[in-house]
Formats: sequence, C-alpha cells, structure tokens
Amino acid sequence: MNPDEVTTNGLMVEASDLVLGYERTIAVRPSSFTVPHQKVTAIIGPNGSGKSTILNAIAGVLEPLAGTISVFGRKPGRRGSQVAYVMQSLAFPEGTPITVREAVGMGLYPKLGWFGRPSAEDRSRVARAMERLKVTDLADRHLDELSGGQRQRVFVAQGMAQPHEALLLDEPLTGLDILSARTIDEIIHTERDRGHAVVLTTHDLDEARAADWVILMSGHVVAYGPPEEVLTRHNLETAYGLGSLHAAESAFIDDPHLDVEHGHEHGRHLHPH
Repeated sequence: MNPDEVTTNGLMVEASDLVLGYERTIAVRPSSFTVPHQKVTAIIGPNGSGKSTILNAIAGVLEPLAGTISVFGRKPGRRGSQVAYVMQSLAFPEGTPITVREAVGMGLYPKLGWFGRPSAEDRSRVARAMERLKVTDLADRHLDELSGGQRQRVFVAQGMAQPHEALLLDEPLTGLDILSARTIDEIIHTERDRGHAVVLTTHDLDEARAADWVILMSGHVVAYGPPEEVLTRHNLETAYGLGSLHAAESAFIDDPHLDVEHGHEHGRHLHPH
C-alpha cells in the first residue's frame, strides 16, 4: 500500500470524543486527538492513564464505547489495515516448542491466514526482519530459552514481517538490555525514515521528548501535538498531579532513573536521527 493511497491529509489517526473501556469500567473519558503519518508518536502518562487502551483502539482490538476513531480513513482493525501491533508481551502456552523463526513468521498471518503458504518473497521478508532485529542467530532457539530483551526483539521482528504502513509498540524499551534497547530504538527511527508511522507508549519523559508528536494521557487526552507544546510544566502537572515534578528540572521525582539529590537524569534516551 502506497502512503499516498492510505491518507490524503497527512494523518494516520483521527479520533473525536472517543470513549474507551472494558466491560463497565471507563478507561478513557471523551478525548479527541490526531496522529500524523510518517512520524514517531509517543503516548505518555501515569500508570493506568489509558496509554495502552488508546493503542488497543488504534489497533482495532478494542471497540469504542462512544465517539469515533479512524485509521488511514477506515475503521481500525479491518483486514488489510496495514497496521502491525507489537504488544508488550505475547502469551504462548507454557512449554509450546515454538522457535524464533516460527514466531517471526506469524507476522505473515494477517496476510496469509492460518493455512496460506508463504511465497519466496514472504520468507525473505521474515529473514530481513530477523536480521534487522539481530535475532537471525537465534532462529532455531525456542522462545522460552530467550532472555526478556531477546524475546522483545523477536516480537518486534514479528511486527516488521507483517506488511504495514504503521507500527504500534507497547512500551517497547522498558526494562531491556542495552543491545535490545538500541536495536529497537534504531528500528523506531528507520521506520519513520522509510515513510511509516510509529506509535509507542512510554513512561519515560525523555523518550516522549525525542518523538515527533506526543499524546499526554491522564484518563483522557490532556494534550496532543509537538513535544515542546505538549510537555509543558502546566500540562505535566495536570497529568501527574502537583508536586510530582522536580522543581529545577521539570522531571519526574518518581522516575527511577532520576538522581533527585543532584537533579540529574540517568534515563534512557531515544536519539533523533
């Protein structure tokens, strides 16, 4: 799918008065926002603020309770939507002998279905995804033999193997080893450079500041737009509560990477390219 065919206004997502929830629990109160195409968008906010819920709605795995949301001008989740969703963790039955190559190949299922036979180009796509995420040497290993960082790279490779115009990532850099974090960080920016959209959730203010676009959550969308306009002291205090920011640095006091005594941050950075 050509980017010019999927959007005519430069937007990937448009939402208006969107309400989201699970059974009888409202997770996101009425919210309106946009997500640009061919950019990196970070969704940030406190725990329980609705970050992953918004991502689920964009992916089409959660139906709105009210309001509207469109992805590339269509209802989210429709077959051929060209959106690859990489969840924070994928559940496989314990002891399932699935290899890394098989797991990455599952990214072809939206295209082929369960019984379609992959073409030579499909197999090449899987191989390229494994190479880009540096898991080729793990191809025959079982998932339960891998470290957390290795598994995360496998799951991102699975998303990359799927034909897509947009990549959705749920906290892709949380708790990873340096190699895995750098590898996935590089994927985030090269995807944008290839003309794709990337939407990721994060709890890290530095990751959000390095994005092209930010959606700030606190049970609803507090603000959205370029990071310098969204991540203001006023907006952050609205989302996180008064007193949750360090007076000198405007950084989170409860950030485990923050040295409050000396006012220095030790967090992981996404480096713009």
